[in-house]
Order: sequence, then C-alpha cells, then structure tokens
Amino acid sequence: MLDEVFETAGTAPDFDPALWKTLTDLGLTRLTGTEDVGGSGGDWTEAAVLLAAAGASAAPAPLAENDLLAGWLADSAGLDPAPAGAVRTVAVLGPDGVARHVPWARAADLLVLLWPSGDGWRVGQVERADVDLDEGANLAGEARDRVTVDLASRSGVATAGTVARELHLRGALARALAMTGASGRVLDIVVAHTTTRTQFGRPVAAFQAVQHLVADIATHDALGRAATEAAVTAVITHGFDSTTTEFAIAAARSCTGHAAATVVRNAHQAMGAIGFTAEHDLHRFTNRLLSWRGEFGSLRSWDDALTASAAVAGGDGLWPLISGGGHTV
Repeated sequence: MLDEVFETAGTAPDFDPALWKTLTDLGLTRLTGTEDVGGSGGDWTEAAVLLAAAGASAAPAPLAENDLLAGWLADSAGLDPAPAGAVRTVAVLGPDGVARHVPWARAADLLVLLWPSGDGWRVGQVERADVDLDEGANLAGEARDRVTVDLASRSGVATAGTVARELHLRGALARALAMTGASGRVLDIVVAHTTTRTQFGRPVAAFQAVQHLVADIATHDALGRAATEAAVTAVITHGFDSTTTEFAIAAARSCTGHAAATVVRNAHQAMGAIGFTAEHDLHRFTNRLLSWRGEFGSLRSWDDALTASAAVAGGDGLWPLISGGGHTV
C-alpha cells in the first residue's frame, strides 16, 4: 500500500502538499502519536516501515520531523497538539537563538523549539511567521533552513535534561531508516539497468567487473538494513535511555554511513553517465544518501561513539552489548 501512496509524490525535492494530505488522511503523519493528540497510536516498528518506504520513494514530506521529532517533543512537554494536517518540524537553537540546517522549516506551519536554559532545556512552539528564516538546501535540494528566534520573548516549558540527547538519537535512527530505503532503491535501479542494457551483444550484468560492483552494493545494503533493524528492536525493547540502544543506533549510523559511500560510488560506476543526468532517478537517491549520512551527527561522530561504547563495555561486556543484552542506565 505504501508504494502506491508514494507513487503520487512529485519528482522535485520541494514539499508536496497533495502527498501530505494523502498521508494525513491515512493517519501516517502522526503515526506514533497517541490518539488524544490526533495520532494513530503506532510505535517504532510501524514508523520504521514508513520511513524506509519514504526513503525508497524520495518522498518530499517531513514524516520523521513532524511525528517522531517535533510531535514527540511537543507531546513530552505538554504543548498544544497541532491542528489536523498541520506540518511541524523541530529546531534546536543555540544560546544565540539560531538553529542551522532545520529540515523543512519553510514548509512548516509550526516549529517546535528546543533551547538551552541554565543547566537544562526549554521547549516552545511558534508559528513559522514568528521566526526569521533564511532558506538553504542540502545536496539533494531538500529544504535545510536557518531559523532565528528572539529567545528573550520566549518563556517555553522546562523539560528533562535528557531530552536533547533523546531527540538526537531519534533523528539519527530516523535518518538511518530512510537511508536503508534509499539504498535498496539504488540497488533496484542498478539491477534493472545492468540486466536490460546490452554492450557487445550481452547484458552489462554479464561482465564480471559489473557483477562485483552490484554485489558490493547488495552486501552493504543488507548490512545497513540489518544494523538498523537491530536498532529499532533495541528501542522497542529498552527505550532510548539505554546503553544497548545508544550502541545499536551508533552501529546503525556507522553501517549505513559507510554503506552510502560504496553504494553511491558503485551505482554511478555501474550506470555510467546516465545516472548523473537530471532526468534519471538515480541521483535523487544517491544525493540523499550523501546528505542524510551527515545529519543528526556526522559519520565520524557515530564511529567514535561506537568505539567509545565498545571500550566502556570492555571484554566481558562487549558481547552482551552487541547481542542486545545490555542494561538500562
């Protein structure tokens, strides 16, 4: 069903209002919200399927931002629910009131703000018209805008000190899930191209060098998918306040991030010049992979986090951490 829904998405990276209305009517834009705030009562299991499908379709819709990030943050702080069909995103402000690279800010009706205050954090919600916005974009052309807020005029709601960390982990996992969808779509495109296009009287896929390229894409795609599924399982089992979950999300981001380099490189080598053209679908997914791997933490930062977690666990604790038997903290 999701494939049919996302077939209506436009090819441009701009926000698609028609697609958003369809997703809203199906109860997918607040999939994990509770019913009393207009949600569908789902969890990360359902969200994982939705985000992977959206990534596989390059859907121009802030599903993760509206539901798993802004929606969750607003609900946790007791803010008013958004009107049905409204678009929300989240902006983490610095002490100067500036948030950079905010996803889909220009398309949002409401922005849920998180900013440091003393030794803690505060949460507030504003209309888009009440902030200064400078438009920007990532490598794939998706909106990543600069938001400036006058914090002196905002009181906000005091929130738990761990909220910023959980928001970061949520965003990181959401991007990993979208990357698995995009990576799988790249594999499908490359397989279709190399098995149907002929050179020297035989399919391109018959050449051993091309077979190696495609096999490497499939291998890295499978590894990233397995690591991300393990991270979702960790969230469902342990929640976000857990060493096991943090390790699993770091592993997912490390695997999908490193996979992106191989998937993108090999795909464009196997496809040749056609994959770079504006008319072809390939770049829509490869550019997203390269963009998403640097959001909610760089690849280097997640490699470092993975290494640090393994070092802290030590010899006796490493296998339980890897196998998912860690403890909550």
